[in-house]
Amino acid sequence: MVLVVGATGYVGQEICRRLARRGERVRALVRATSAQDRVEVLRSCGVEICVGDLKDFGSIKNLFTGVEAVISTASSTISRQPGDSIESVDAAGQMNLVNTAKSENVERFVFVSFRQVPGLSSPLGDAKREVEKAIANMNFTVVKPSWFMEVWLSPALGFDYAQGTARIYGAGANPVSWVSFRDVAEMCAVALRHPMAMRQTIEFGGPEALSPLEVVKRFEKIGGKSFTLEHIPEQTLRAQYEQATDSMQKSFATLMLEYTYGDAMNMEHVVDQFGIKLASVDDYARGVLGKAAGAY
Repeated sequence: MVLVVGATGYVGQEICRRLARRGERVRALVRATSAQDRVEVLRSCGVEICVGDLKDFGSIKNLFTGVEAVISTASSTISRQPGDSIESVDAAGQMNLVNTAKSENVERFVFVSFRQVPGLSSPLGDAKREVEKAIANMNFTVVKPSWFMEVWLSPALGFDYAQGTARIYGAGANPVSWVSFRDVAEMCAVALRHPMAMRQTIEFGGPEALSPLEVVKRFEKIGGKSFTLEHIPEQTLRAQYEQATDSMQKSFATLMLEYTYGDAMNMEHVVDQFGIKLASVDDYARGVLGKAAGAY
């Protein structure tokens, strides 16, 4: 049995689906307040649904019967609910999970973290690093994705491809290995049983490093529409970072500032080793622009 934590999130739900298709027995931790449509998608895939909360140590202890591996993607950053914070979920909640796994003699632990720019720290990054340290004596795999294209190249963060507008953090000239959450899910599903993933940290990005300005040009070419750009100066982002007063503000300010530094990587070795086909920014653009056109 594989326990997936964060199972109603984008990455977690996709991991559950892919594991179920591989014939794995999957148990999903969901909360009583989780979106029921997402829970039903999991159930329809044959996933066992268990209700609990990382913040409640007692509610997760009983989930481990028969569990031999844990995959955790849980975070408070996107789908926050009352009582959720970086401290309660990403730090204490994840440590509850790790400590319970250890006490229940579960050795295999796959953890989704993220890449960080050296010299910039945040409560979210610090919480991720502490979990990485805590699982270092287990049979771990840490997957560290680059920037999710479905998040950072979406209307939610100012990249409104339907309206042809894009918010650019900083100058927008540094390349990023934009990655699809679906490919991150595939990497986690493959890593679970792959011998080359055991006790490894896997840096994971997309097939091509493009600057935000280059991404805009790709969208303009594919969609046939010019974009209007809104630049947020790096000085403004630096000020937000330095003036942030709570952990969530500080963490998001850090992420926006890190975006300006870029995050290019060569994925050839990982692709060759694990046989994962990576979606490109062009693939993503064609998909979302087609859907946007269909909405009118």
